[in-house]
Amino acid sequence: MTKLDQAKISSKIGLPPGALVHVGKRKMEKAVISIFNFSKDAFEELQNCKVEDIEKHLHSSHTTWINVDGVHDKELIEEIGKQAQLHPLLLEEIMNTYVRPKFEDHGNRLYFNLKMLGVSPQGNDIISEQVGIILGDKFVISFQEKEGDLFEPLRDRLRENKGLLRVKPADYFFYRLVDTIVDNYFLVSESITERTEELEKLVLESATPELLKEIQKVKKTLIKIRRMTMPLREAVSSFYKEDSPLISSDTKNFIRDVYDHLLQLMESGDSQREMITSIMELYHTEVSNRMNQVMQLLTIISTIFIPITFVAGIYGMNFEVIPELKMENGYYYFWLLVVCLVFLMIFYFKKKRWF
Repeated sequence: MTKLDQAKISSKIGLPPGALVHVGKRKMEKAVISIFNFSKDAFEELQNCKVEDIEKHLHSSHTTWINVDGVHDKELIEEIGKQAQLHPLLLEEIMNTYVRPKFEDHGNRLYFNLKMLGVSPQGNDIISEQVGIILGDKFVISFQEKEGDLFEPLRDRLRENKGLLRVKPADYFFYRLVDTIVDNYFLVSESITERTEELEKLVLESATPELLKEIQKVKKTLIKIRRMTMPLREAVSSFYKEDSPLISSDTKNFIRDVYDHLLQLMESGDSQREMITSIMELYHTEVSNRMNQVMQLLTIISTIFIPITFVAGIYGMNFEVIPELKMENGYYYFWLLVVCLVFLMIFYFKKKRWF
């Protein structure tokens, strides 16, 4: 969270509940509205809509999906809230991009808030975006921070009238939006698993400080994802247990499948955290082993030179009478003794398997 974001949070202190203040990074210059109105036999798609276009579609006899890209526009969010009869506290949470995933029942409106995860184009970073989804009697409204999402396959299926999207009621489409976001968590999880396996190989090859930074980065990412999936699991559980006329029993069976997916994701996340912890321990072990090898080499070199230094020290003393000093080939005998000592000690070290 940046200082600017913190400043915006602090600016809400003392304001009445439901006061609309955008908290987070502004990711779009101008909010964009798109509308899909559909049934089994009818389909209408509107892009770059105005707020005035929303009201008539909210009361349509067909199912309507209204998607809003950009949650920074206070006036726009407030106007949509009036037209869709949304609670002020709900609108406040839509504009706060740091709200934890949650499910809320507002009577004739159900609200689901969650994070949409993705992998950066470089494949090294995990990007997240908050998505707020509202379910009404015959409409679904989704709020996103920016353009570009995971819902294009759903749009294509609506256009081509494939599957059950145009046959089922609005609660089924509401479920499909949530399910699409949760399913993409598996792709993110696979990306992290691949990166983790790659890090393990790199650590075995060469444990560098840059690798340690990458390991720490992956560890923080796993912690971040866990902070998202834990409350999301609770939200889906509340969604499944909710006794609301807006949710059919048939849709509840699908919601239970989303809950099972989240349990699988959490188990996978636990395994990944254990694996990254093992890799970090492996890194420290490799660094320690390398240090031991260096120390062993330096110790062997020092040990070899100790007797040589001893011999050189004896013949470097300032006594006037040292018998060997007058030997004609004393210099060569000295080097012969040094070479013999070196080979003798190397032989001894190899016999002891010290290297």
